[in-house]
Amino acid sequence: STVVGVPTRGGGAGPEPTVPLRVANAWQNLIGPMNQKRAFLYALGDEVGVAYNRMIRAVLDNTELRTWRYVLTLEDDNLPPPDAHIRLLETIEAGGYDAVSGIYFTKGELNMPMAYGDPSDGPLDFRPRDVRAALAAGQVMPVNGIAMGCALWRMDLFRALPEPWYVTCSDVVPGVGVRCYTQDLHFCERARAAGKRFAVDMRVRVGHLDVTTGEVY
Repeated sequence: STVVGVPTRGGGAGPEPTVPLRVANAWQNLIGPMNQKRAFLYALGDEVGVAYNRMIRAVLDNTELRTWRYVLTLEDDNLPPPDAHIRLLETIEAGGYDAVSGIYFTKGELNMPMAYGDPSDGPLDFRPRDVRAALAAGQVMPVNGIAMGCALWRMDLFRALPEPWYVTCSDVVPGVGVRCYTQDLHFCERARAAGKRFAVDMRVRVGHLDVTTGEVY
């Protein structure tokens, strides 16, 4: 059973945030695992880190939802393939991972894969990986950090780590300098330090939509 968590500030002209039609259509076409429950939960208007924290806390406070096994995060500029939920579920169970994401790339002229750090490569780092070989072969790549636009997380992961789970930060750290972290990598750094494991499933190829131009990366 999976809670689908969707933060959105939307881009519509009306009083409520709106999700682009192409994105909503992709979500509607997501194939659900057979004989399992799935429910959508939206957080409207908040900064993305705040939105995710609100959603996770709401799930854990809900008498029924807190007994479900997974959280699937989707973002309103991502176009998941129809089999994304099923493939991520296969991989998280087969590999014993705590969370698994699909693969997508940053928008703009410099397209970096959102698969960060090599767990087998010494100190904890979050540099974008070279995914070309794994992508061509449709492999699963263990990483230190994943993005949240199409990712499946074990519910127990949020019980294991204290709140707030997701923090977007840009801080000056004494002796270190400026540290800029998106909410996903901030959480992954804490989780990896606690021994949690992440991976990117290269079979799940997610489009990254530029809502202003319509271009998909």
